[in-house]
Amino acid sequence: MLQLKQKFEQAGQAHVFKFFDELDDSQKKALVEQLEMVDLQELDYLNKTLVFAENTETGIDFEKLIPAPYAPLPEDKNTDTKWLEAKKVGEDAIKAGKLAAFVVAGGQGTRLGFNAPKGLYKVTPVKEKSLFQVFAEKILSASKKYGVSIPWIVMTSHINNKATVEFFEENNYFGLNKNDVIFFKQGLMPAVDLNGKIILEEKGKIAMTPDGHGGCLRGMVRSGAIAELKKRGIECVSYFQVDNPLVDIIDPYFVGFHLLGKSEMSSKMIAKAYPLEKVGHFCMLNDKLTVVEYSDLPNEYQEQTDENGKLKFIAGSVAIHIVDVNFIEKLGSSQKDEDRLPFHRANKKIPFVNDNGECVKPEKPNGVKFEMFVFDALPMAKNPVIIEGFRGDEFSPVKNAEGLDSPLTCKNHQKAQWRRWFANAGVEIEADAEGIPSINIEVSPMFATNQADFTKAWNELPSKPSIADNLYLQ
Repeated sequence: MLQLKQKFEQAGQAHVFKFFDELDDSQKKALVEQLEMVDLQELDYLNKTLVFAENTETGIDFEKLIPAPYAPLPEDKNTDTKWLEAKKVGEDAIKAGKLAAFVVAGGQGTRLGFNAPKGLYKVTPVKEKSLFQVFAEKILSASKKYGVSIPWIVMTSHINNKATVEFFEENNYFGLNKNDVIFFKQGLMPAVDLNGKIILEEKGKIAMTPDGHGGCLRGMVRSGAIAELKKRGIECVSYFQVDNPLVDIIDPYFVGFHLLGKSEMSSKMIAKAYPLEKVGHFCMLNDKLTVVEYSDLPNEYQEQTDENGKLKFIAGSVAIHIVDVNFIEKLGSSQKDEDRLPFHRANKKIPFVNDNGECVKPEKPNGVKFEMFVFDALPMAKNPVIIEGFRGDEFSPVKNAEGLDSPLTCKNHQKAQWRRWFANAGVEIEADAEGIPSINIEVSPMFATNQADFTKAWNELPSKPSIADNLYLQ
């Protein structure tokens, strides 16, 4: 205990013990546990480079910025030589047990008015399945198709871990083997005030905030998840976010392009729907692949077109990646700054305890949170590959209670996808101008996870169900 106090005194953070003598034994124990988690050396470095530094973000030389190359979707994946080769390589790797799924699911459903882990939110139109159930069934379906157990890593948070694990247990892991689902909690970082002092949220509690989605890489290493994957012979992971039920988690084409390109980290791009869509942009800067956030890219660049009138910076980043296990291990365990993801600062309003021990809720930003972004790994990766995905089959996130990226738009996009599958199998379902069917339909991932598999499964049905409202295929 004395040693801990001395460490914080030497680091100029002795104030965290200001109210220590007023705490009861359990509060003292909780504070000590928090303080033992703090890497004071790292915090000192972040204060110097991000809090005290005049210019904390390196400016981008937009003159040198060019659109990143990518493998565009062919007219027909099933006849294109390059895509067929990738599919074969990807299928072989999946069958050999070299791929795991990885979802980052640390968030709550607050913006949806849902006070629970976001993965518990119900998203499907007929059966009202949760996001977690949709993903679990996609993984289970692929496991059966390829004759292999595909492990699933689930990154939770300190806030939602207990509720998430309980949800899986209550639902018998949605048919997956319990041993194939590996949970770990996202890392936390202390928040500091504008003078670099750790903020006391309560007399016996420091303000700790999640370390960003980029923290998942070192979280995988520190939790032992990477060691477990290596033990199982896993070579790469399919990374996705919890809010996107359309994601094609086990995609042999994507895995194949990643392996053929000898890439350490590959990405899927979705063509922007309109010039100022709020997505990151895949760009090249000084021969390195990078993602430039929409908030950092001037409108004139976002709106630039080529000689054919097509958007130049069209490749939108939607947080779908394949990442090598060895690459994650290198980034997540390195002590060298050049081999670690950089932190970014975010100025936030952080409740604090004043000198009199009173809790204060500030009206303007009073502190700094530190976070990492997973796409910052791309410039560090060897041979990064980007392939195009079709938005209607890959991306419809649930972010907002209404409007764009809402439960309604997501359900409509799911139904439009399934309607296309029916049409491809020779069954027409009436729809509006946007392709959204007039009736409620749902296709379980256990029936099919893509168009080709749907057509095959539909044609093999001994008797076809009638096409009516609330049709559900399993």
